[in-house]
Amino acid sequence: MTSLLTDEIRSWIGRTAEPLRFEVARRDIVKYAIATEQTDERYLRGDLAPPMFLFGADRPLVPITELGPDGLRPENLLPELPLKRVMAGGIRQRYHRRVRPGDVLIITRGISNIFEKAGSSGPLIFVEYTITVTTEDGTPVMDETQTRINR
Repeated sequence: MTSLLTDEIRSWIGRTAEPLRFEVARRDIVKYAIATEQTDERYLRGDLAPPMFLFGADRPLVPITELGPDGLRPENLLPELPLKRVMAGGIRQRYHRRVRPGDVLIITRGISNIFEKAGSSGPLIFVEYTITVTTEDGTPVMDETQTRINR
């Protein structure tokens, strides 16, 4: 099979987006807890963020007019790929400490790998993102790997 990955596409491995500073408000935790039907009072009071609270925290809030027909915002940390259909490929998270109201977090997102595989219906391109979350003083909070599959 001839590779779909050009040197230009491979050159994106290791690139990172501008770090995002995220201030955790008690109200944000409470809203998230209600929206995700949490029952633990610590979450409902906003004393502690529930698991998955940080999922998508690195994504800016944008007007609906900036979303594509699939409901997604165009990705700015991604090379132009020859395969256009996008699927979620999985998420792995490792928490180092809990998130609390008042935390000021730094979220950094980068491309850690791009590779190709042959699928049963044709070629697939996998893009792996690494997201690191630390406090402003550098204390680790969470590491996450997200995989996106193009076919």
